[in-house]
Amino acid sequence: MHRRFTLAGPAGAELANDVVAYGFDIPREDQLKLLGNVEGKRILDLGCGAGSNAIALARAGAKVIAVDPSTEQIAEARAAADRAEVKLEVHHAPLAELAFVRADTIDAVVSAYGLTAVADLDRVFRQVDRVLKPECHFVLSLPHPAWLVVDPEDPERRVQRSYWDAAPLADGDQPRTIGNLVQSLTRANFRIDNIVEPEPGNGPRSPGWTDAMRHLPATLIIRARKQGF
Repeated sequence: MHRRFTLAGPAGAELANDVVAYGFDIPREDQLKLLGNVEGKRILDLGCGAGSNAIALARAGAKVIAVDPSTEQIAEARAAADRAEVKLEVHHAPLAELAFVRADTIDAVVSAYGLTAVADLDRVFRQVDRVLKPECHFVLSLPHPAWLVVDPEDPERRVQRSYWDAAPLADGDQPRTIGNLVQSLTRANFRIDNIVEPEPGNGPRSPGWTDAMRHLPATLIIRARKQGF
């Protein structure tokens, strides 16, 4: 039922690495402007996948630390950075184990579909809070909870799954309600300042496109700020 999206992409899809993308078939950072100017800033790309966003950030002048738990994805990210002739600091590590990053040293954290299969989000959010500087942003995107309750191949878009069903999906992704995400971020010392449920963009469609995306948001984007003391 669920069509999985990651920054590795649906089969046959490739993301451009000139602008940060939060998912397929939706507006990118140049339109959403959730990060702002990243030149000279230290950015953590959490769940970097094949490296498209990390490369886009580096091209914009950021000092990028890219982390992913997949050996294959890390290898692809390194190869992509070499082809793009940009410098990345790349780490193969679980997303909740960031001991190689000092506390209060990161200017922004980005995670585009990198946390979909993480069972313990609270642990990841605590690590993000530790490494971020106070009052700096954490921008993350995930499958929209509404998207996960329907079969995108069903032309009538009938509900196939309870919105509150927390059981992992067949591909390992962890469904969450918006309320769950808000509570987890609040517990980890974040204040949410923007929630985006983007309509599809007008550009070319990815191989994962389905007409259901015209009627339901496939992606949820949250921007949260680490609260200072």
